[in-house]
Amino acid sequence: MTLTTSETTPHAPPTPASNRKKGWLGPLLLRLHFYAGILVGPFILIAAISGALYALTPQLEQAIYAEQLHAPKSDTSLTLAQQIEAADAYRGDASGLFAVRPAPEPGDTTRIMYAEEGLGASESRAVFVDPGTGEIRGDLVVYGTSGSTPLRTWISNLHRNLHLGDAGRLYSELAASWLGIVAVAGLALWIIRIRKARAKKDFVRPNRAHKGYRGLFGWHTSIGIWVILGALFLSATGITWSQYAGTNVSNLRAALDWGTPSINTALGGETPAADDHAHHHGAETAPTGAANPATFDAILAIAKRENVNTGQVEINPPAEPGTAWTIREIKSTFPAEGDSLAIDGTTMQVVDRIDFANLSLPAKLASWGINIHMGVMFGLLNQIVLFLVAIGLATMVILGYLMWWKRRPARDTSQLMGNPPRRALRDAPWWGIATAGAAALLIGLWLPLVGWTLLAFLVLDTVIGVTARRGSRTR
Repeated sequence: MTLTTSETTPHAPPTPASNRKKGWLGPLLLRLHFYAGILVGPFILIAAISGALYALTPQLEQAIYAEQLHAPKSDTSLTLAQQIEAADAYRGDASGLFAVRPAPEPGDTTRIMYAEEGLGASESRAVFVDPGTGEIRGDLVVYGTSGSTPLRTWISNLHRNLHLGDAGRLYSELAASWLGIVAVAGLALWIIRIRKARAKKDFVRPNRAHKGYRGLFGWHTSIGIWVILGALFLSATGITWSQYAGTNVSNLRAALDWGTPSINTALGGETPAADDHAHHHGAETAPTGAANPATFDAILAIAKRENVNTGQVEINPPAEPGTAWTIREIKSTFPAEGDSLAIDGTTMQVVDRIDFANLSLPAKLASWGINIHMGVMFGLLNQIVLFLVAIGLATMVILGYLMWWKRRPARDTSQLMGNPPRRALRDAPWWGIATAGAAALLIGLWLPLVGWTLLAFLVLDTVIGVTARRGSRTR
């Protein structure tokens, strides 16, 4: 798949002399763009389609789970203690309570969340209570800080790991890592073509008069130019969630002190290590016992006097003896809020606090980037942009395969993968080869899956070249 201008004609196999005259960088980028597009394209396609579907989940949640998420507006409101007691009576068991999320707006329900045996990591059982009457509106298994319902969780896991667990995360890391590289290579190819083109128009608009390969070429180019920024953003933010490259990012942020600090719940203990994605997970430890329901109201009242100024909060009782209660803002829409407090449940004194306004700029950018990637930062507008970018990326992958099919040799199967010029490295100066090698090494160290697949591309290209030369000598 190649981002070039719509006025560009298909490439003819260059001779060594003409290749030296034209330069080596363009053919090298074309070769990289081609192989990555053909071999990594399926992973990018799956990630784009599942990502587009995920962008629609907020509206789907509101429609499918309206009974659980909403309740009739009421002029009266029960205390949190009364709502917790109603949820405990519904379950027939007061144990396992680890979080309460008060109704954020009139017409919303309160979530009383319990840890249960058999649930996955970051999952909990949420009982939805009408804050006006105490009526139980239903219960669902929810996931993480976002409180994802089963539908949204299913789509999220499809996008993240194809429901294959940690092994499936390799697909999304491969897609996120290569997406940015393919996009940059395509943009460079487009700039090279513009500089060489005689006409200075229609560079980002397909020419409807072109049919076949050139028509596909124009559409591929135009869509690529419009989604390039979105592709780079999704690649960069998606890498932070990955297994191997994400670990490198977290280590770098920790080394530079750019991480998001964790609230210190230890009463007289040590400060816990920072977790850059802590606000996207649920409680990993179950509560030690039944918390006093009345304490939840007291904790909320203290937090409102301190730094909690939004209705979207989560209150957690101590996870183990000798630790504090915590309350944190979970508002992810603009302007995002992330203040949190740790409160001693015995003395009702604040023992630690984190104010989002005081975080470092890199920590804020990481939080904002994740929220935008999830489509929640700017509401419906954020969702629409993500959906269009994802559909654009999926369309580009499909167009790229159609272009490749149009350009394939009709009878010579040995050349099926060999459309772009193959002499880029042979015609490159020594410093060019050294630069390309150093860049590949650095990228491979930072993005391990890219390093391994780059090696696979090199082996595949060598095998294809040897096969093609043997076939040519035979003919």
